[in-house]
Amino acid sequence: MRIQDYFLIGVPISEKANFWLAVIAFMLPLTLWSALSYIPFLWHPQVLIENSGDTYFRENDRVDKENFQEENRQVALDGRRKASGIRVNPIYLPAPHQVLKAMYVSFKTPPRRKGEKWLYQNVWDSIEVISLGFLLSSLVGIPLGILCGSFPVLSRLNEPFVDFVRYMPAPAFGPLAVAILGINDAPKIAIIFIGTFFQQVLVIANTTRQFDHTLIETAQTLGANRFALLTNVIVPGTLPDLYRDMRILLGWAWTYLIVAEIIGAKSGISLFITQQAKYRNYDKVFAGIIIIGLIGFLTDQILGLIGRHIFIWEERE
Repeated sequence: MRIQDYFLIGVPISEKANFWLAVIAFMLPLTLWSALSYIPFLWHPQVLIENSGDTYFRENDRVDKENFQEENRQVALDGRRKASGIRVNPIYLPAPHQVLKAMYVSFKTPPRRKGEKWLYQNVWDSIEVISLGFLLSSLVGIPLGILCGSFPVLSRLNEPFVDFVRYMPAPAFGPLAVAILGINDAPKIAIIFIGTFFQQVLVIANTTRQFDHTLIETAQTLGANRFALLTNVIVPGTLPDLYRDMRILLGWAWTYLIVAEIIGAKSGISLFITQQAKYRNYDKVFAGIIIIGLIGFLTDQILGLIGRHIFIWEERE
């Protein structure tokens, strides 16, 4: 297959090519990260002091390369011993192997203080908050979106207000959520609900409106009433597209996780990330962020696999 054949508009690529392109999609940022971490002349703007000599530096300090060179120049002019060190990146950009090690260590390290949770327990707390918030928004948002997409009168009655509220940032409702619901998980679930519900209604309504009206007219010709049209034609016909919408919207819910979890009593993976940032353990901060990405990505892939088995008549993505 020629290179230009991969860039034909609207033409699907083979499963083999699809797999390798997905691998490359992950390898490119990882390669860039590794290059910045392991190739000293590529960036490495700081120096890790190994021997302070007669300078004011201390061992294991990280200093800017320019400051290091200037101090050594002044020391050399005075006939004193120069400092030595190795070029490194700033502490906020750990190398990939350091992040992997931090992830392993974090899961095996017990809590520092009595009453605190293990990392896996914090991760599970986050999954529960996401799941409950998204489930509640879906129980209301999916039926309302389908009705708005099916009946123009309901669309005009609901969508203008929904469209208005969706521009309000969900975290702005945090103080109200805490005042009304307390300081435990309830306000966090409420933030996830607010962050996804209004988008959900509009997305699902728009998907429902895209349904082929020829099928609706055919069903009406055969005598179907409004309820039968909804339950036997529109919902089954749009279900694969609605399922894909829900996968995308679930990813949207994960973007609100950190903000939701700092409202009220701190818990979940965000507690781990903020604590490690306070201690300047940025390798563990990266590990926490990657854990969130892995959970979200694996969840989406599992849902995609389930969808391919449920909607077997659909063309493979």
